[in-house]
Amino acid sequence: MSVLQIVSVVVCAAVTLTAVAVFVQAIARFTATFRLGQPAMRTDAPAVRTMTLVREFLGHTRMSRLPVVAVAHWFTMVAFGVLFFTLVTAFGQLVDPEFALPLIGHWPPYEWVADLFAVGGFVGIVVLMVIRQQKRPRRSDGEGGRRSRFYGSTFWQAYYVELTILGVTLCIGMLRGLEYALARQAGGENSSLASVLHFPLTAWIGSFFSGLDVGTLEATIVVVAAVKILISFAWMITISVTPTMGVAWHRFLAFFNIWFKRNADGRTALGALQPISVGGQPIDFEQIEDLDEDAALGVGKVEDFTWKGLLDFTTCTECGRCQSQCPAWNTDKPLSPKMLVMTLRDHAYAKAPWLLATEDARDSLPDLVKQAAAVGSLVGATGYASDSPLSAYNPHGPDAVIDQDVLWSCTTCGACVEQCPVDIEHVDEIIDMRRYQVLIESAFPSELNGLFKNLEKNANPWGMAPRMRLDWAKDLPFDVPVVGGSGSSGVESLTEVDYLFWVGCAGALEDRAKRTTRAVAELLNTAGVTFAVLGDGESCTGDPARRAGNEFLFQMLAQQNVETLNEAGATAIVVTCAHCFNTLKNEYPQLGGRYEVVHHTQLLNRLVREKRLVPVSRPGDASSAGAASTAEKVTYHDPCYLGRHNGVYAPPRELLGALPGVTLTEMPRSGEKSFCCGAGGARMWMEEKLGTRINTNRTAEALATGADRIAIGCPFCKVMLSDGLASAQADGSARAEVEVVDVAQMLLAAVRRGDEPATAPEPV
Repeated sequence: MSVLQIVSVVVCAAVTLTAVAVFVQAIARFTATFRLGQPAMRTDAPAVRTMTLVREFLGHTRMSRLPVVAVAHWFTMVAFGVLFFTLVTAFGQLVDPEFALPLIGHWPPYEWVADLFAVGGFVGIVVLMVIRQQKRPRRSDGEGGRRSRFYGSTFWQAYYVELTILGVTLCIGMLRGLEYALARQAGGENSSLASVLHFPLTAWIGSFFSGLDVGTLEATIVVVAAVKILISFAWMITISVTPTMGVAWHRFLAFFNIWFKRNADGRTALGALQPISVGGQPIDFEQIEDLDEDAALGVGKVEDFTWKGLLDFTTCTECGRCQSQCPAWNTDKPLSPKMLVMTLRDHAYAKAPWLLATEDARDSLPDLVKQAAAVGSLVGATGYASDSPLSAYNPHGPDAVIDQDVLWSCTTCGACVEQCPVDIEHVDEIIDMRRYQVLIESAFPSELNGLFKNLEKNANPWGMAPRMRLDWAKDLPFDVPVVGGSGSSGVESLTEVDYLFWVGCAGALEDRAKRTTRAVAELLNTAGVTFAVLGDGESCTGDPARRAGNEFLFQMLAQQNVETLNEAGATAIVVTCAHCFNTLKNEYPQLGGRYEVVHHTQLLNRLVREKRLVPVSRPGDASSAGAASTAEKVTYHDPCYLGRHNGVYAPPRELLGALPGVTLTEMPRSGEKSFCCGAGGARMWMEEKLGTRINTNRTAEALATGADRIAIGCPFCKVMLSDGLASAQADGSARAEVEVVDVAQMLLAAVRRGDEPATAPEPV
């Protein structure tokens, strides 16, 4: 061995041993930190979970929303694993420059794969680096760069990871080229290896070294192999001493985070919220007296999160996809799902040494650890500046880690969860923090006091008398059957009808939503679908209470409703409210209420397909097809709790497509990327004091399509977008003839044209 080889072997061995030692320590630290979290059961259906992991990993299904990024990342990611064998080869080349792996080293299929992913990895990382530079925050955008999805990310970490990958792939390419040149120069039995068969994508690199002699080629191989090894293990040392370097650690932890995701079949952590739990066991309000005094209801300290929550925080790649879609962040509020997760991660790893140390050892811990341990509360007033949203996040206190404005800005729309490529469960973690604030600290926006009192007293958010729940049915040309009602309009059991029509609080009590309720009732009656309502026996599903963190109020309302529904023999339920739809369908099973729940757009779409409802053209049109609801151009707003939370995208669009003369124009943010109306997460009952209004942002997008009608499928959305439209019409930025209407109202207008009207139709 030459002096160069001896030095290379010694240096590389020392760095490698150091890297392995600190990496093992890092894994041990991660394991200990995760064990600080509360229990969570995530091991059901292991075979299904494994298939989900394989599908998401190899198919990159969570990355596909940005196709160019997805392809570039796929090659970079797979190259990380496949090219591990080139690292092993590099160690052998320190001793013997002609070294090749036994059995597969000169096997053409292996060499083709190595070349493919060496080049693919190089091109992929260059593409990702270019995208990061194109999308990086710039002051010139007039908002301090916050419109960039990378705003707030730790740039030195990202640059270091990208340059590491770039360096490694360059070394692999050089080594392959040098191996080709050496095979040609050395001659003998290895000369046959210097062909495109063995170097399909890297032979051309070897041509640059054709003038070098064998000794120089061998020395160069030793140097490049050593550089490759040192780059790789310097990276390992760096990430091992930086546990908060999610942009690097997700390469390992994402596999676990995906495998342990809430739903084994791969569905996102949306739809139902998880029940409040203590020690990993769900609890209800009847068990409060049995709990220990120090039992945490929700999350008040970072160690109150489940181990899966701590794994979530650690896995965050800081890619900012969640941030780019968040309605709060996009309307200049301090909530960024990415920065929320990053701050909780930084706080968890700053505090973990204190939690893991003995009482005697704590005195010798660094000041930063003591500072994190001394933080007054997880959520509180951080004293942030409104023009500096990053100051709303302080992982080291002293008074709070997350500002209360951050926590209460969330609409629970689920855009963050839907976008996250590593399956972080932001909404569950936000709600758990809200639960602690409401149930333990009694620290919540003052407007929620009225909401909670109204729900407790009158079982609806507006505090209106239950007897008013049937006012919407007055003057309809037919009787609306009521479960348990008297006379000809009463039904004893829901087995006598096809559906229970769950009207909902808004549908029964809010004037704009009543029009949707009447339209659906008329359409069902026209189609010959029998239905009944609960009338004053119906209570709020509890959705706003649960999303506001008042879990026990939700349980009280939900248990009352489940008892009523089960006594009435409910099996099939149709609803107009996306929030009621989600709660009845996904959350009532947690309390023993299992029903077939359909949204009105799903049922009406089916009735149209079955020809039980026939929309017709407007009379008098010269064209073969008139416009439904006196409008030809329509745009559709996806309700978050119908679309993202439950995957219902097609039925409303199919229904609009069945209306003669109607042209559907999609907004730029539609489907999975639909922008929230601003009403979810109990925000409908809170003042929007920060930034700009979410509903005006969405309304402006709808108006920009030039549509005459903004179609919706949820009363919450109708209220918010109607208010946004009224504001736009008042300032002259919207035409007076534009309306916000439910899809059912448009269908009713078209169906009515097929009848001989005895009276003037009700305006829609």
